[in-house]
Amino acid sequence: MKITMRLGQWRDRLLLQEDLNFLLTNRVPRIALTRFMGWFSKIRHPWVAAASIAVWRLFTDLDLRDAKTQRFASLHDCFTRELEPGAREVDERAEMLASPCDAIVGACGTVRAGTVLQAKGFPYRLADLFGQADRAAPFEGGCYVTLRLTSSMYHRFHAPCDGRIEHVSYLGGDTWNVNPIALQRVERLFCRNERALIRMRLPGGEPLALVPVAAILVASIRLHFLDVLLHLRWPGPNELPCAAEVRKGQELGWFEHGSTIIVFAPPGFTLAPGIVGGQRIRMGQALMRLPPGD
Repeated sequence: MKITMRLGQWRDRLLLQEDLNFLLTNRVPRIALTRFMGWFSKIRHPWVAAASIAVWRLFTDLDLRDAKTQRFASLHDCFTRELEPGAREVDERAEMLASPCDAIVGACGTVRAGTVLQAKGFPYRLADLFGQADRAAPFEGGCYVTLRLTSSMYHRFHAPCDGRIEHVSYLGGDTWNVNPIALQRVERLFCRNERALIRMRLPGGEPLALVPVAAILVASIRLHFLDVLLHLRWPGPNELPCAAEVRKGQELGWFEHGSTIIVFAPPGFTLAPGIVGGQRIRMGQALMRLPPGD
């Protein structure tokens, strides 16, 4: 009886904490707060930067030991920090796609009937995420992995393979938090948030899609190969054709804060061994395997 009561009390506390987390990070003026954070993070003053990073450390597991520099002129510089050379090892095997970023693996598996999961019991349609059904069609029956970047992680993302980036679509939207609590409460969350659809092809012609999804405090995505900063006030155009040759591990851009990247591959691709929900992964580690014979 006592054990049952304790379990009930623990569950009630957990639900209360989740309710508070959801309220504090979502039931606020998200876009206004995100714009303010974008302005504040770029204040270039040593005292402001030092104080902000100190507060950040109190609430996260921020680890700067592998950063290229230990001195930052602004909070933004710390968010978008570079790493020391050799801090990440890229899996060079030709049959493997590498993780584009440091992350925690979220929902992953197979695209079925044009639908994937953001969390258990919360499906969404690829056509809604991509903005057009024809863009989602090549990935029916294929493989996907959701990669969640926490606020303290390295925020730059890289090419998962050699290939050519052919097109970027910018889809404006909201700035819901993308933490597990929100993913279990807000339907089609990734389809509501600001995001970019990056379409590329491998040397063998296979299509690949990366979808960086912004979130609260992070409605800005920098893409080097287009030399643009996509953000909530982006004036357009929203369709950005390009022809950028990239190498596996090459830096593609960065988030202004933590967020999510979803990787999609066509039928025949499989998850690399050990890729399961909840696993921490570093940029460059094996993420997916090409079909046999490719």
